[in-house]
Amino acid sequence: MKSDEEWKAQLSTEEYRVLRKKGTERPGTGEYNKFYPTEGYFACRACGNPLYSAQSKFDSGCGWPAFDKCYKDSVDVHTDSDGYRCEIVCHGCEGHLGHVFSGENFTSTNERHCVNSVSVKFVKGLHNADEEVLSSKN
Repeated sequence: MKSDEEWKAQLSTEEYRVLRKKGTERPGTGEYNKFYPTEGYFACRACGNPLYSAQSKFDSGCGWPAFDKCYKDSVDVHTDSDGYRCEIVCHGCEGHLGHVFSGENFTSTNERHCVNSVSVKFVKGLHNADEEVLSSKN
């Protein structure tokens, strides 16, 4: 695992604040909030780990990019410090992505990954991997 100094050298100030210090970007401001590609995938901005297919992205109206499933074993879930929400982090580097919510019925998976745009980067091209719904792992 990289040191704080190494992460600070690699990431912008905002990327470091969100990914390493569990910050949140303001709703509606992220570059991927209203971006809906038909192909490609979203990877962790810190380590490049593929996280979400373009097909898993949907418009939830929450102000942040929303996904209804992730690539298998790409995202880990921790109980947030508030004891209520479920934080999602990159499995590759433990970078903070956002939070996952279930029971909202936005899509057939009944799961919404609310992700900070600054935590991910869009990659054109194909990533062949199985996808999973995190709530099915419990």
